[in-house]
Amino acid sequence: MAEGRASVRLRTTAVAVLVVAVALVAGAAVLVALMRESLRDGLASTAEQRAAALAEQIETSGLPPAEPADADDDTDLVWQVFDESGAVVRSSAPLREPLPLDGAETVRPSGADHPYAVATEDAGEHTVSVAVSLEEVDDSTAALATPLLAGLPLVLLLVGATTWVVTGRALAPVERIRREVEEITGDRLDRRVPEPPSRDEIHRLARTMNRMLARLEGARASQQQFVADASHELRSPLASLRQAAEVTRDHPEALPEGELAEAVLEETARLQRLVEQLLLLTRADGAAGTPRPHDVDLDDLALTEARRAGRPGLRVDTSGIGAGRVRGEPTTLAQVVRNLVDNAARHAGGTVAVAVREAGGAVELIVEDDGAGIPEDQRDRVFERFVRLDEARARDAGGSGLGLAIVRKIVTAHGGTVEVTSSALGGARFVVRLPG
Repeated sequence: MAEGRASVRLRTTAVAVLVVAVALVAGAAVLVALMRESLRDGLASTAEQRAAALAEQIETSGLPPAEPADADDDTDLVWQVFDESGAVVRSSAPLREPLPLDGAETVRPSGADHPYAVATEDAGEHTVSVAVSLEEVDDSTAALATPLLAGLPLVLLLVGATTWVVTGRALAPVERIRREVEEITGDRLDRRVPEPPSRDEIHRLARTMNRMLARLEGARASQQQFVADASHELRSPLASLRQAAEVTRDHPEALPEGELAEAVLEETARLQRLVEQLLLLTRADGAAGTPRPHDVDLDDLALTEARRAGRPGLRVDTSGIGAGRVRGEPTTLAQVVRNLVDNAARHAGGTVAVAVREAGGAVELIVEDDGAGIPEDQRDRVFERFVRLDEARARDAGGSGLGLAIVRKIVTAHGGTVEVTSSALGGARFVVRLPG
């Protein structure tokens, strides 16, 4: 991993140096070009001004006097006056060839080391041509380009060193996070990655990873608890079946006729209900728990389950059921109603009340009973898996401990809430609120 980290630093540094080099070269080229153009424009303007002055002099006082060849050693500016035939009639200095009159902007006279900027001006029967040497432009360009080229390697070296150090410091927290993650296994989900003190992307990445590890740890703990509870719940009916079979095998006359079949039917029915609820809870935990949007009449589901739960000695009051339509998956919502009604019927003394109503933009399903109720400090626990508050009751009288956990899973998947309070009937009052 050290090689990989060094490779990242090297690539980052190389890219930074390349980008800076391109930027510096481009900037230097633009700077030199702008300066050269500015100086050349200034010299061309000087040639134009001198040509205009000579043309004005010719028109007012005639041709200027010819200058001797050695009158002026400064040849940075030369001029010539041409007649109508194109012959040179006056000149500031002898030139091997005449200056151009065809509108050329630059010319390099024979024997000159640098080009000249040319300007022409009409003066009646004559034409004036003035040329100014661009030696100053070339000298200034060379004077500017030299330090730029000499300083470029130093700047690139400084940028490379700075990038190398900064990249190393930036990657150090990532390397610490990587080492910690490498040590985390399925048995060590309690470990967390170090969070750097800086409030940057790496800090947020570390916090996100720690939250993910916390969720994984919670999911693993829930899974282990679920497996342990499920194993415990399955062990009881299986043990009863095995005990009845062993007694019948060793002592055929010990059980009355038909009692073995009844025991087997009863325990297999418990096993079937438990397995079905485990599968339903598993689907609620996964993608199958996501509701498919349909219009569902919650009042119809409540009436159906209320009629099914009716039996001798139990009165199911449905007078509070009114119209209530929600968006959700009909099968899972029916399971919510069934589990709540079955739970109320199992704990009721003689009365169960089911109601559906619209309240504040939501639809409420209310299921009450006149049983013993649920202590206030235990009302959150009833929605946990395999929780039975009355551990002393007979197994055949109780449920699997999954019904209310399934209710909460399905209701939450539909964007709703479920809570339990005390009922006016004396028992428990479950209230489900679903978006209307």
